[in-house]
Amino acid sequence: MPVAVIESLDHEGRGVTHVEGKVVFVDGALPGERIEYAVHRQRPSYELADVTRIIKASAQRVEPKCPHYGVCGGCSMQHLDSVAQVATKQRVLENALWHVGKVKAGIIYPAIHGPAWGYRYRARIGVRLVPSKGGVLIGFHERRSSYIADMGTCPVLPPAISAMLPALHELVAGLSIADRLPQIEIAVADTATVLVFRNLLPFKPDDEKRLAVFADQWGVQVWQQPGTNPASARRLHPKKGPGLAYTLPEFGVTMDFLPTDFTQVNVDINRLLIRRSMQLLDPQPGERIADLFCGLGNFSLPIASRGATMVGVEGSEGLVARARENAQRNGLVERCEFHAANLFEATEDSLAALGRLDKLLIDPPREGAIAVVKALSEAQMPARIVYVSCNPATLARDAAVLVHEKGYVLKGAGIANMFPQTSHVESIALFERG
Repeated sequence: MPVAVIESLDHEGRGVTHVEGKVVFVDGALPGERIEYAVHRQRPSYELADVTRIIKASAQRVEPKCPHYGVCGGCSMQHLDSVAQVATKQRVLENALWHVGKVKAGIIYPAIHGPAWGYRYRARIGVRLVPSKGGVLIGFHERRSSYIADMGTCPVLPPAISAMLPALHELVAGLSIADRLPQIEIAVADTATVLVFRNLLPFKPDDEKRLAVFADQWGVQVWQQPGTNPASARRLHPKKGPGLAYTLPEFGVTMDFLPTDFTQVNVDINRLLIRRSMQLLDPQPGERIADLFCGLGNFSLPIASRGATMVGVEGSEGLVARARENAQRNGLVERCEFHAANLFEATEDSLAALGRLDKLLIDPPREGAIAVVKALSEAQMPARIVYVSCNPATLARDAAVLVHEKGYVLKGAGIANMFPQTSHVESIALFERG
């Protein structure tokens, strides 16, 4: 087996080394370690490999907490100390800003971090009936595979959900359509826990009885989603019960949502990220502020709660409706307006139609907001932009446009550890007119 010393970690949490002029990315290896490795993919300029033996271990190496780690693809950094994970993600952000965008932040903000385990309040787990593997498999996908990693426990899920997994296996195995049930979506809120079963065939009466017994035993709501459209999800048992909601106590706001709506998976980090965003944006009465990719109003309502007039734009009609309902419920409707629009096709005219904007908050999906930043014109150039990102590469690309083409200064940037034990990097950046 070839031997190498690991030099650094890449943006996916893989060890990086160079052997005979070729870059080798090694899953499971940490900087400073001397390891043996086995290559599983070769390309002209790089190789992908797995650790086969650790000759000299890093002082930051820890024993993974999950028995499925290494097979399950849900986590990739459990072998690295939690504090070191945060530092690694900060370096990933800084490297992306410089190497992709050729920009540097004036200030590196202290990392936002919280509990390392039991944080994942939203999850979508796969279901497969595989008789050759013993029956029903339930879990996240395996690493580098479309197969399901059969999970008996999961320490990144809330403890009550992790404890439920064996019973969930038994439940699904007893359903008549176990082979037509590809997915279960889990949504844990302050008010209730919902399991949404995506059923490609109708449940039979005996199935519904089993599901109802399970729901009562575990204190959850069972919903069904017949088909691929999340909007088709509906309550199965109990017929009545509390809706899903999370609170933002610092802003006096409660956010209602449906179990198939997009919400942040980590409630604690979401609250801290909103706090940081509001500190940087500093909404003031009389200001007009846009929240682009606003979803159901996660940042919009805190902005309005500070007295500013808020204009939210989101591509999903359903989320726009939810945002309006949340503004109404929280007594903020007079300071909020919401519009459905495809921001990936933003133009100078479409942004101008929003009216005067003193400040701007952008929270796009992984694809980033390149159309938005390119569409900013001299006549529609907010003095301050807070950019919340879930992909350092697209943040860096968009930062390059803001700094090198639009005249903004990158005042500061930092990470929020939204997904501990994974390589996922959430970040926040502040841009101001130069």
